[in-house]
Amino acid sequence: MGLEDSEALTFLRDAISPLGQSDAMISKFYTCWFAIDGSVRDMFPPDMAEQRAMFARALDWALGEFIAQRAEEPIAFLAQLGRDHRKYGVTHSHYESLAQALYATLTANLDDQWTDAVDEAAHQLINLVTGVMSGAADAEDGPGWWEGTVVEHQRVSRDLAVIRLYLDQPLPYHPGQYVNVEVPQVPRRWRYMSPAIPTQADGAIEFHVRAVYGGMVSNAIVSETRPGDRWRMSGAHGGLEVDRDGEDVLMVAGSTGLAPLRSIIMDMTRFGVNPRVHLFYGARYPCELYDLRTLWDLASTNPWLSVTPVSEYSSDPPWAADYPDVQPPRGLHVRQKGLLPEIITRYGSWGDRQILVSGGPPMVRAVRAALISKGAPVQRIQHDPLEL
Repeated sequence: MGLEDSEALTFLRDAISPLGQSDAMISKFYTCWFAIDGSVRDMFPPDMAEQRAMFARALDWALGEFIAQRAEEPIAFLAQLGRDHRKYGVTHSHYESLAQALYATLTANLDDQWTDAVDEAAHQLINLVTGVMSGAADAEDGPGWWEGTVVEHQRVSRDLAVIRLYLDQPLPYHPGQYVNVEVPQVPRRWRYMSPAIPTQADGAIEFHVRAVYGGMVSNAIVSETRPGDRWRMSGAHGGLEVDRDGEDVLMVAGSTGLAPLRSIIMDMTRFGVNPRVHLFYGARYPCELYDLRTLWDLASTNPWLSVTPVSEYSSDPPWAADYPDVQPPRGLHVRQKGLLPEIITRYGSWGDRQILVSGGPPMVRAVRAALISKGAPVQRIQHDPLEL
């Protein structure tokens, strides 16, 4: 029965489930893979804990979908994964050695319970995963990755930086999408970032980055990036968008979550008529509303855009004096004090709007829950995946 045998698939899912004791098995899989094909090891960071967890979660989810006989989403996911993995330089031989290592690891560790039905399901699952990924990669005509040179690194606050680059060739993406980025300070540790401007014919691109406590990549970007650094990035993902023929829009941005919404707003300025957009832009301190001047300029010349700045604290800390003054001229925006979910829901449910929320996962979850509790339909709320 293979992929139609829910019992065999459930057995395989239980063996690799991140909720169980799967880390040891996933670790053995990578050890086996690296032993079979030594060239693979250089594609991964020295610390494999995060990679093992991501692999286990992906397999667990895909198996759950196959058990429920829902193949469309996991196949689309695997195809996108195959296209995206071209940035690592993955070849057919790597997929072949992956299949060999995964099958060998499963049979060695589940030997006592390995039946003919499980064997057939495992073979079909592994062949499907590697076949879809390699086939999608082969069908893609564009480059596997894009490279660019940092031309400006601006420290706009204690833990915030704006980085501008010129790519060797333009990277096609829709405003609101995100790309996977590798920086020279931390090789082989890719992180998702959203361009803060629409795609440019000259290859210009801009990212806004906040240093996360304990985050190796974000701290390196904020503290160590210099003009001349060479960055590499993948093709675009994500689907944040505004239907210009649809209802008015509510946007909610927390800190550098502003970047994709800013890109969408900038793209909308190309048109004479747009739905009304109200943006709530939040940070801890007033000085961390780092792009308020740009938003002031955009709103002053585009009457369909209004902006409400929100800060958790009413005054700035002493260290704010070391960084540029971000406050725009008086008269256009009145800053409010409080938490974004509380401020936004004071105005109602916003249930008649297109709703786009962008920021850290805790902030997105809190805003989403607050809006839903006020009556906003779930299907109207857009945000990027909370685990990437």
